[in-house]
Order: sequence, then structure tokens, then C-alpha cells
Amino acid sequence: LCLGCTPLVRAEAARETRLATFSCDITPPPGQPMFACDPIRTVERPLLAKGIVLEAEGRRYVLCALDWCELCNDTHDEIQRIIADAAKTDPAHVAVQTVHQHAAPMVDKDAHRLLAEAGSPQLMLDPKTLDPIEERLSKAVRLSLNTLQPFNQIGTGQAKVDRVASNRRVIDVAGRLQTRWSTCKDPDLRALPEGMIDPHLKTITLAHDGRPLVRLHYYATHPQSQYGHGRASSDVVGHARESLETKEHVFQVYFTGCAGNITMGKYNDGSEKCRSELADRLLAGMEASAAATRLVPVELVRWHTYPLRLTARTDPGFTVADSLAHMKDPKARRDSRVYAGAIRAAFHQRSRRPIVLSSLRIGRVCMLNLPGEPTLDYQLFAQGLRPADFVAVAAYGNLGPGYICTESVFTEGGYEPSASNATAESEPLLKTAISTLLGVE
Repeated sequence: LCLGCTPLVRAEAARETRLATFSCDITPPPGQPMFACDPIRTVERPLLAKGIVLEAEGRRYVLCALDWCELCNDTHDEIQRIIADAAKTDPAHVAVQTVHQHAAPMVDKDAHRLLAEAGSPQLMLDPKTLDPIEERLSKAVRLSLNTLQPFNQIGTGQAKVDRVASNRRVIDVAGRLQTRWSTCKDPDLRALPEGMIDPHLKTITLAHDGRPLVRLHYYATHPQSQYGHGRASSDVVGHARESLETKEHVFQVYFTGCAGNITMGKYNDGSEKCRSELADRLLAGMEASAAATRLVPVELVRWHTYPLRLTARTDPGFTVADSLAHMKDPKARRDSRVYAGAIRAAFHQRSRRPIVLSSLRIGRVCMLNLPGEPTLDYQLFAQGLRPADFVAVAAYGNLGPGYICTESVFTEGGYEPSASNATAESEPLLKTAISTLLGVE
């Protein structure tokens, strides 16, 4: 009888779903550059790595969000491997996304090496400063395994966020395409309509017998309200996330959706007043989404991957030679030398290998993890493929490709295609990847 029961006990243990949470400080030291080569002078709000380790059917999966502006090319793969080793799983079972605040660093060792060879290493985060950060992150993930606990319920909720997101690509009264940046001081541009956005903030809750253990929030907008002042900060999204964690005593993780053409510009003139109001309204949306959550039993857990190969642009201004020349140009803006120069040149090398996309599916809930800065079209496309399911999209994985635009955006012009390192043919490739990950032909 005992021998006969043993396989049943092992099978039951294999089916058990467990999770652990981890968090650590990933703020670079003072003096290190953030976005736009702005050196850190003070830390307004610590930059955090927050995530979960999920165990199901004897396998482990990791979802991680970093309070960094960008994590690009092979350095993204490196962080992915470090987390995988700490979690004792395969790198393909790890999704690493950045939240994309601009009061935070852009991280790419290959781009830094190119800048160093050109005599300008100070423009980008020094790879040596990454060593202690990677050690802290590895330790946090490794120690979290000691706290794995069962969960048997998953919940979904969503709520409209009032006056936060707005479309960056707006048509003025003269019919011209204009760019409404994250900080917009032009009253005429701010007066134009919101444009196409996804107004809903989505929340996924993992719970045990009715007790929430973690909430994962997804919302599509560029998350910065201010930057360029020497203050490292997780900005309004970090404020809302940590405020709700303090209030609920539930671990909170925030992911930025497909926000390539979405900003807070309509509602942000750069003032402290606007910044405080944005944080409060985002927090209210998170609270409403959490309150709307309905829990159901955990069903089958599945992790899917897709190798996406995006082609680097070779049109004038985007070749390797053009990128390196721009990187070395002392007359070019410093941030442009980094983004349109070093990172773009590094992507040319990285693009020879695919970027592995992933999705985590629990019953009728799907968490989709995408690279680059996709425009909102891709998020709406993903949700439209499974309208009866709950599809939450996290973008800003490997930022090597830069903006991932639709073909129509390339045709229309504007800022986004000028910051895309991948060709216009990316649209059918990424949509095929999304469809496959969601199991839709």
C-alpha cells in the first residue's frame, strides 16, 4: 500500500503551484549617467528590481521588472542568465522587462565598449558598476527560493485610469503631425484630444485561499514625468506601486505596456503639481483595479517562447558605419550619440541572433512579454486575438531594437520611426510572434 501511494504523492507535489517574491536596490552609484547622459547627484526614490519566481509542474519561471530606462542587446541576455542561474531554471524561462523611467540608466555593455573605444565612456553606465548590482539581484532571487509558498487562486481586475496616458502622435488644427512629449509646455498641444490609448490598467493577483500574495500591474504609458535634474527616481509609477504595497501589505510589481507612442504629455507640464496629480491618479487606478479583482482557482500553467529575429536597418543614417560616425560626432547631442550611435551599432551585431519572447498562461489569463518599445497597436492587437481572455502585455524587454513601429507609422513619419533600429518589416514578424505565443493562428 505504501509503495502504491508514493507515485501519487510525488505527482501531487509536481502539480503544486508555488511562488516567491524578490526585490533589491539596483540604483547605480553617484556620478553614473542616466538617460540623456544626466549624472546621478541624488536619489529621490530608489530604483528597484522586483519580480516573482513561479513554480509549477516541477518547472520554475521568473517575471522581473527593473526600474531602468533601458536594458539592451547582450547585456539583457546576461541579466536574464544571472536571474536564471539564481532561480535554478533555464534563461528561456525568465522574462526581464524595464519599466522605462527616464530618471534611470540605459544599460548596454557592448554600447559602452564602443563609446570607450571612441574616447567617450562617460556617456553611458560603466559596466564595472554593474557587478555589485548583479550580485545583489542574484542574491535576492536565490534567497527568495527559501520562501516559496503555495498559491491556488488567480485573480484579474482592471480599471480606467483618469487623465494620465495620452497619445504622443497628435494632429494639430492645421492637420500636421506633432509630437506631444512626456513633458509638454505648449498649451495648444496639451489641449488636443488624448488620442488612441488603452485606458485600462490591468491587475493580476496570485493568492492562496483568498489571501493575495502578489499583484502584477500592467499599464501603457511612458512612465516619466520629470528627468534631467540629476535625481535618480522610479518616478510616478514607483510612487504609486510602493504606496499601494505599503497600504495593502501585498507585494506589488509594475510593468509598462506597449507605450512606444503613449506619454503623459497632455497632463504634464513638468511642474511638481502635475507630477503629484499624475502619481495620485495612477495610484487610484491601481487601487480600483485591485478592488475589482475576482479570484478563481488556478488552472493549467504553461510557459511559451518564440525566437524573434528582427532585421537591423541599413537605410541611410542607420548603417553600422553611419551609427559609429554619429557616435563619434562631438557636435551631436550626447544622448543621441548613445542611442542613435552606440546602441544602434551594438544592435547590428545582436540582430544576428533572435530575441526570445515569452508568455505565461494560467488558465484564461495570459501575460505576454515583448521586446523594444512597441507602439500601442501591438497591445491592442494582442488583446483582440483573445477577447474572451485576460491578456496583459509587458513591453520594454530587450531594448536593442528601439521603437517597433507599424508600417503605417513608418509611412506617416514622426519621431518614433526615427528612433527605430529595426526595419518596417518588423510589424508582420512581431504580430506572428504574438499570435503564436497566444496560441492563435
